[in-house]
Amino acid sequence: MRAAVAPADFIHCSSTDEKGIATALEAVDVAIIAGDLDDRYVNAPNLKWVHCDHSGLTKSARPEVFEKGLIVTGAAGRSAAALAQHAFYFALALTYDAKQLIEMQTAHVWRGIPGYGEKLGLAGKTLGIVGYGQTGVEMAALGKAFQMKVIAYNRSVVSSTSNVDLMLCSERGDSIDQLVEEADVIMLATQLTDVTYHMFSTQQFAKMKRTALIINMARGLVIDEAALLEALKSGEIAGAGLDVFSKEPLPADSALWDQPNVLITPHMTPGLPDKRRRSINMILDNIGRYLSGEPMLNALSAKDMFTPKS
Repeated sequence: MRAAVAPADFIHCSSTDEKGIATALEAVDVAIIAGDLDDRYVNAPNLKWVHCDHSGLTKSARPEVFEKGLIVTGAAGRSAAALAQHAFYFALALTYDAKQLIEMQTAHVWRGIPGYGEKLGLAGKTLGIVGYGQTGVEMAALGKAFQMKVIAYNRSVVSSTSNVDLMLCSERGDSIDQLVEEADVIMLATQLTDVTYHMFSTQQFAKMKRTALIINMARGLVIDEAALLEALKSGEIAGAGLDVFSKEPLPADSALWDQPNVLITPHMTPGLPDKRRRSINMILDNIGRYLSGEPMLNALSAKDMFTPKS
């Protein structure tokens, strides 16, 4: 990175060196940070671009960022393949009833699950993907590998849809309803914005098949958790795989922990062996784009804004 920005000055600060960061922010016009930006960066007098080295930029999509015209980029896509595999861990575990199979194994019981012989695998079923960014693209590829029909829903029109049978785009006026009604497995990989907040609530769960699964690899607030819990308890949908929650850590008294048709992971996905290299390559690519005035990769726009709800 030093070589990429030369001959500009390069200042390295520990994330705990508040005095050093404050001094640097009086002068720098670019900052590369590990987490989300805060008021220090918004108020920095010369800052023009901040790169946050992680994927979810919801906390950085603040109104004042766009008012200032600050460029904010992130590392979306560096773990896309692992996130897609995580989603299919949920899909397979719920489809094959891994919870009960492990219980039967522990109890040394052979074929102890009623009706198990009538279960159907993923092949021939319909996968619905909400959010067709890099994780959504990887989900679609895996869906095709499992011989599924793939329907995707995205905010904007995308150029490449090689593994998608039907692409729906909100900016083109398409509704998400067809995906919700037809999908046997719905995977959420969308950003949390003012538009996607509680995108899945009572109305959407009522439209889903009673045999359908919902899997959230996006952000917890994309789902209305109270409505989800009711849909799970009533049998309105068959199950859920949840890696993200409206409040994290998930409170110990949350009813989601004890739902038999829910699988939970603690917002943690196994990494990829080249994850750090992917991060560095994104930064280097964006440095080149910044210096040449080209559009930046993974840049926030006003459409990404999220106003925290009370």
